[in-house]
Amino acid sequence: MNRSSEATPTPPPGPYRRGVRFLWRRWRVVLRLALWSVLETGQTFLTGYALAHALDDGFLDGRESVGLGWLGAAALGVLVAAYGTGRVYRAVADLVEPLRDSLVRQVVGRGLREADGGAVSRLTQQVEIARDTFAGLVMVSRSFVFTAVGALVGLFSLDPLLLLVVAPPLLAGIGLFVATLRPLARRQEEFLVADEELAGQLGVVAPGLRDVAAAGAEQDVAEGIDRGVAAEYAAAGTLARWGVLRTAALAIGGQLPLVLLLATGPWLLANGVTPGALVGALAYVTQALLPALHNLVHGLGASGSRLAIVLRRLIWDAPGNSAPCEDVTPERRTSPAPALRLSALTFAYGPHAEPVLKDLELTVARGEHLAVVGPSGIGKSTMAGIVAGLLEPDAGDVRVDGHAVRGPGAVGRRVLIPQEAYVFTGTLRDNLRYLREDPVPDPELLAAAEAIGLTPLVERLGGPDADLVPAELSAGERQLIALTRAYLSYAPLVILDEATCHLDPVAESRAERAFAARPGGTLVVIAHRISSARRADRVLVMDGAHALCGRHDELMERSPLYRDLNGAGEWGAAPDEEAAVSHPPLSLRDPYRVDPVPRPGLPGDRGHVVAHRSVGQMEAVGDLGDRRAPGGE
Repeated sequence: MNRSSEATPTPPPGPYRRGVRFLWRRWRVVLRLALWSVLETGQTFLTGYALAHALDDGFLDGRESVGLGWLGAAALGVLVAAYGTGRVYRAVADLVEPLRDSLVRQVVGRGLREADGGAVSRLTQQVEIARDTFAGLVMVSRSFVFTAVGALVGLFSLDPLLLLVVAPPLLAGIGLFVATLRPLARRQEEFLVADEELAGQLGVVAPGLRDVAAAGAEQDVAEGIDRGVAAEYAAAGTLARWGVLRTAALAIGGQLPLVLLLATGPWLLANGVTPGALVGALAYVTQALLPALHNLVHGLGASGSRLAIVLRRLIWDAPGNSAPCEDVTPERRTSPAPALRLSALTFAYGPHAEPVLKDLELTVARGEHLAVVGPSGIGKSTMAGIVAGLLEPDAGDVRVDGHAVRGPGAVGRRVLIPQEAYVFTGTLRDNLRYLREDPVPDPELLAAAEAIGLTPLVERLGGPDADLVPAELSAGERQLIALTRAYLSYAPLVILDEATCHLDPVAESRAERAFAARPGGTLVVIAHRISSARRADRVLVMDGAHALCGRHDELMERSPLYRDLNGAGEWGAAPDEEAAVSHPPLSLRDPYRVDPVPRPGLPGDRGHVVAHRSVGQMEAVGDLGDRRAPGGE
């Protein structure tokens, strides 16, 4: 399977473009927020303007009533601004809560669909970070813009010389702050990645502390956790060092104008600036620009960059944004006409449903044995149905042996064996030659039966011409018949969609190896046991967001999901299962109708006992002979 170089899916829009679209869809709320913020602009303007005229036209001119009137106007502006601020918070809530609800839906959906070790950190921490920082970002950005406009207009109204003194250091401080945003964002991302990895480590270790202690692995596990803590600590230290530049930007843009006003005070007064105007300018800097810039630097510098990173990790990496299947195998097979090629394959069960497959890229070479693994419902059987022509994809292209999966001759190029094998009433020979138009010679039929493992059933039934009654066959026997039928077909591509789930590991191994050795044949197995993946040339791991391909040992190192599947219950298997033989249960001679496990190493064996009938309560083995009532163990 090679990664296609022809069809690279366009990445989804980033957080900034998504943010613009999010605000545009709620333009009424944004407009309402801006209108209420205008009231704060009026209060900011009156902060210095009213104070300047109260001094120049009132108190310094001996007219106290005029001075008190200007101060009263400033106080009225404060009351009006307070009313507007209350309405501002309501508008901000109308922006913030829809964002939080959308993020929670995406994170919960991802956690349900995938083995996502970072889902807990995303839901409990990063979604709340996004919510709180988005609200703070809206507040501080809005406040700085309207406050700065009000203050600068007030300075110009009092005297343009005041604007000449205040504006250059203010712009320099803002420029320095903007220049540090990108490095700060990278350091913030490094910190969040370290935090998420540490949360994922703890999520694995915490439930297995008993196993860690039982295996004596405390030191190894502690060292791994220590490395995660150290990485997060180092990232936090680097972020803090870059934060020093925020302090410098604040000093230049907010505190240097104050120093310049005081230092140039005599010159300003000598050039026509009134004492009241100078005091008003000091009020603009200390009461408006400095607090607004302080909030902007700390809000946008820390919370803003954090919000951008969190949204990128929550939305860019959300489910459905499937990357092409990456081939981690160094050796790459090439063929002018591969056995199977999927290009940007996308499929959803309905126009409004979440895509089960999205932009899936897959190439299977002739003669290759591929196993497909992944959680239930991830799209493995859907992919098999599309390759077999039973489902039509919403987008993308599917080619089997260089031809479309639907059209003349398509049926003869691939065969799909589903989990529930189809066997019809008739002779065994009729069932086995069902996919062949020409008669099948007995030597070929019997050789196929021997290769798949059907010979014991053929002999028990009395030969190929024996009559079959499907209801009298076990599920495993029906699967063996269907497998032999596919083996006898001329189709070069065979797809086994859990077609051996009713066979024991030995019988399953025999059947799969027979198909893998079939001359000119290509095998794709939707696996339900880890042994199927180990036998394959390569394994495709489907996890909903990304597809990863490689050999078993490589994926054990590269794919956390594949490691989890190896340790899951139905995937766990005894190391010697290839050499194992099937053992029937022991005879029911025990008076309690409880028998020991017949052989160590069977899946699920932990040295316990097996009950052959339903029981309401169980006791420990040592208590079975005490003749007392069950003790609830």
